[in-house]
Amino acid sequence: MSISSTDAFGRSTGQRFVFRGTGREYFGIWIVNILLTIVTLGIYSAWAKVRRLRYFLGNTCVLGTHFQYHATGKQILIGRLIVVGILIVTQILSYLHWTLSLGISLLFLLVFPWLIVKGLRFSARVISYRNIRFDFTGRVGGAFLAFMVGGLIAILSLGILVPITSRWTSRYLINHLRYGDRPFRADLNVQPLYAALLVPAIVMVFGGVLGGIGLYTVVEASLHSTDGPHMDVPTAFGSVLPILLIFLYAVATTYYGAAVRNVVLNATLIDDKHALKSDISPWRYLWVVFSNLFLTILTLGLLRPWAAVREHRYVMQSTGIIVDGDISEVTSAITQSAGNAFSAEYLDVEGFEFGI
Repeated sequence: MSISSTDAFGRSTGQRFVFRGTGREYFGIWIVNILLTIVTLGIYSAWAKVRRLRYFLGNTCVLGTHFQYHATGKQILIGRLIVVGILIVTQILSYLHWTLSLGISLLFLLVFPWLIVKGLRFSARVISYRNIRFDFTGRVGGAFLAFMVGGLIAILSLGILVPITSRWTSRYLINHLRYGDRPFRADLNVQPLYAALLVPAIVMVFGGVLGGIGLYTVVEASLHSTDGPHMDVPTAFGSVLPILLIFLYAVATTYYGAAVRNVVLNATLIDDKHALKSDISPWRYLWVVFSNLFLTILTLGLLRPWAAVREHRYVMQSTGIIVDGDISEVTSAITQSAGNAFSAEYLDVEGFEFGI
């Protein structure tokens, strides 16, 4: 990614994001979060999330300024309790009669998009940059189409239409995001998204062929085996095959997510003139994610803080922004036009958790 950088009299200034945190610092936060969450039977997890996000956002900088996270543990705990309450009530009602179960299922189709919108709005509004808050203005109908209908189409098409649903979801998320009163906009074409699907599609086809061969082998071995040591072969193979298929699915989705991130961010403008950029390597990102997972498992979770820092740092250093003009003048103009609309009342929103 080439990010231009000019002097104060130029038309644009560009810079990559920088993460200044370290695994050693985050380990102290992480271990305290784990211990207090266990002691409080999970209640402290809301405050643990606040501490984690404040550390990661507070150490993420661009153009000389870091981000800020303003949510409180109480807000997030209340949001979680509301969601848990909804799930408990729906489960109780669904057991009373089959008609209630059907009605609950239909109601869920409406409640889930509503929760998504609330969560996206909360996640945006509790983050600020240069004392200006973000916002999300999406509606429930748009969330229903992007997530529910889009997800159903992706499944029914056996993944063939995944790029189209990715376009729906990305446009819904980006085009309803605001920085102060300035809109984000992403003009996405389907062709780059299908190009991003090429490698994952090959991996999934390979997984499908492997699964078919494995199933055939297991059936054949079972039909022709006798009461002897060969009886263990189909059992062992059948146990390993699901793990391998899950691994291939994880590889495909991780690669596709990184590739789509490049497509979406490189097509995104803020206020129709400030461009976001991303040049993350899907292959390197795969290495970072899976080597982190291996080391975390190998150390029984103790290296998880270093793994989280390593992944976040790579994602941030692969992200940049090109600002048309001087950043101080841009934020000053936003502050003057927005007034105090993005301040105190944002602290009163529900703490539902569906991050952008």
